[in-house]
Amino acid sequence: MHHSSSLKNGLKVITTPIEGTKSVTVLVLAGAGSRYETRDINGISHFLEHMFFKGAQRFKNAVQVASAIDGVGGDFNAFTGKEYAGYYVKLASHQKEVAFDVLGDMMIHAAFAEEEIEKERGVILEEYNMYQDTPMYQVGWDFESLMFGDQPMGWDQIGTKEVIKNLKRRQFLDYKHALYTPDNTIISVAGDITHGESLQLAEKYFTFTEGTHSIDYLPYQKHESDNRVKLQKKKTEQAHLILGAEALPALDPDEYAEKLLSVILGGNMSSRMFLNVREAKGLCYYIRTNTDDYTDTGAISTSAGVDLSRIDLAIEAILLEYKKIMETEVSEEELTKGKEFMKGKIVLHLEDSEEYAHMMGKQLLLYPTIDGVDTILKKIDAVKAADILKVSQRLFREDALRLAIIGPYDDEDHFKKLLHY
Repeated sequence: MHHSSSLKNGLKVITTPIEGTKSVTVLVLAGAGSRYETRDINGISHFLEHMFFKGAQRFKNAVQVASAIDGVGGDFNAFTGKEYAGYYVKLASHQKEVAFDVLGDMMIHAAFAEEEIEKERGVILEEYNMYQDTPMYQVGWDFESLMFGDQPMGWDQIGTKEVIKNLKRRQFLDYKHALYTPDNTIISVAGDITHGESLQLAEKYFTFTEGTHSIDYLPYQKHESDNRVKLQKKKTEQAHLILGAEALPALDPDEYAEKLLSVILGGNMSSRMFLNVREAKGLCYYIRTNTDDYTDTGAISTSAGVDLSRIDLAIEAILLEYKKIMETEVSEEELTKGKEFMKGKIVLHLEDSEEYAHMMGKQLLLYPTIDGVDTILKKIDAVKAADILKVSQRLFREDALRLAIIGPYDDEDHFKKLLHY
């Protein structure tokens, strides 16, 4: 059972005690993802995430931050998504105060020293280059650009080289002050801890002054375009592709039908894509179907790494699986297997306090209500085969399909002609 409260300064705290564990995860989430950006600062959310670990008031540099957590055997990391950024420390429960101390110091007192910005600029440029040299990652950004268009939802979270090279300290300070406010930040704690302990430690270390965020992201505008294919010509040993469509936003009534559709299509090694495209036809090494859901849009897609000479066959095979699942209800056996897979994965993930903190914290930050595990499992069980059929027909319309490819190709018209059932 989770518990949530607000501190005097407006900061929300949610605690999920977990029996049988001796660890605690303290996760800070802020509504400060890349969709809050404008073109001139595209990449600042991710850059800022790096800078929070470079020193503040009590822990004055990256070495002191790392030493404080390493010294108690803890783990720490951060991430930047489109709608929020997150910072967490996971450690033994008797050391839980260290997590609040370190995270509170960096959130409230981050220095953003000029010399640290310059050093980290080089690090992020190399991270950018790494993604450019990793087609399996880069094709995902190309697909989002194709799907969502020239608006923050369609921009790469890491930003552009030009922006990364030119961001100034003042811009970091302004962005932090605009978004890292108590009304736009939450603390999610999970593990061997009570809600009272969470509140006491949050009150002690997260000394935000009262305030409200001053930047809101623009609502998603549906991207209407005849451009259905994006090619990035590159010499590769394997073609990397993503074929999919715009999908449901979070909290859509058919949310769990869509998730089950994704599992049945390509969520595991007994899924349709894996068995029919990889195992039966030998067209690829990796293949999987995923969903991404945001507050006002989403995407469903199948990604694969395929033989350069047989990419047409791979695209046709993926489309065939989309067509079949739109034409015939999944069997009760397949539906039951998909449900049990989803429920089992949720239970396994939630043995980890970090996963639990993230699941509950994301809901507190973004959604009006919070579903506990039992509610989520019931929603999965309630999905019927007819629901999956309806959702598949809603999403996989021929005119909605989009295809991104990285490989030694330059004929977009050729691939456009393949996008039909």
